[in-house]
Amino acid sequence: MKALFLIFHGFDKANGISKKIHYQVKALEKCGADVRLCYYATTPFGNRRLMIGDEVMADFGKGTMAKLLKRVYYSPIVKYAQREKIDFVYIRSYHNANPFTLRLVERLKKTGAKVTVEIPTYPYDQEYISWSMRASLAVDRCFRHRMAKLLDGIVTFSSAETIFGGRTIRISNGIDFDATPMRSGQNDTSHELHLIGVAEVHYWHGFDRLVRGLAEYYRTNPEYKVYFHIVGPLSGEREREEILPVIRDHHLEEYVILHGPLHGEELDEQFERADFAIGSLGRHRSGITEIKTLKNREYAARGFAFTYSETDADFDAMPYVWKVPADESAVDVPKLIAFQRSLKISPVEIRESVRPLSWKAQMQKVIEEVGLKKTTDE
Repeated sequence: MKALFLIFHGFDKANGISKKIHYQVKALEKCGADVRLCYYATTPFGNRRLMIGDEVMADFGKGTMAKLLKRVYYSPIVKYAQREKIDFVYIRSYHNANPFTLRLVERLKKTGAKVTVEIPTYPYDQEYISWSMRASLAVDRCFRHRMAKLLDGIVTFSSAETIFGGRTIRISNGIDFDATPMRSGQNDTSHELHLIGVAEVHYWHGFDRLVRGLAEYYRTNPEYKVYFHIVGPLSGEREREEILPVIRDHHLEEYVILHGPLHGEELDEQFERADFAIGSLGRHRSGITEIKTLKNREYAARGFAFTYSETDADFDAMPYVWKVPADESAVDVPKLIAFQRSLKISPVEIRESVRPLSWKAQMQKVIEEVGLKKTTDE
């Protein structure tokens, strides 16, 4: 089976989405597929290019025209699918349903390929806040129902049986165990506790709730110290305004550490120093109550107990998960400390509990749901 994995952007090695895409490609290969990755790249000289692997499919040049062509010119993709006799096209949605992407799907279907679109977060309309973002969303809303009817399935991490009128293929965000090392052991937490939250921080991560919780906790001048390590950038003005003034006004500089983006060995080293992980605490802010986030799975694969506020069917009943309410209350830090102290489960046991959530198992579901040949297990 020949597969084409299509995304409408480039890569950043420190970005979780970029890592996820490469894990999915690797998983499809483990399922027996010959996978070609199609993406966009910008050269050091500013040229915008459509790439398949290391091959340049189209060079759009520079400037405004290049930006436009990137969004409307998809003929090289169709020609490649025809020439290579692609059986399966997996598209990661960029919330960009429009006449050009609709035509792309129609032409890919005519080649005989099965075509699916992954919608990473659903629903997503409420995430579009500014007027410029809403204008882009308005186009997507005009065409996404028509596109959904053309597809062989819409891959979702929600429990929705249909999206935009199209049938869904419901999977979980997966884990690449080869790329996710387990913590080497457990630290001494008798005198202090180190919390870690890894994300390109957006308002829906709700990290401000924990920062406010720490502000309340330190008003009592406790002997037991709790530190919150935020690994990743604060993505926008809203996020900075919700977090930085609280740190400054409550003198939390020693206890809330902003590391910025880390990856590779630097990220692994930071995890080694941590004791407990922080997932999303504000998904309700974007209207989402149920989601299966990649970060929860990565924390578990590393052997960490963690907290979050949404509904995640894979973890809600796990003994190493401490749920916080999906509201605007500050995180109750003393209760978090008490939960962490009560844990009896080891990092190895936590990691083993999520073995069924490998990316290979999740991508195999997609292959089978679209009616392609089932592959044998490794």
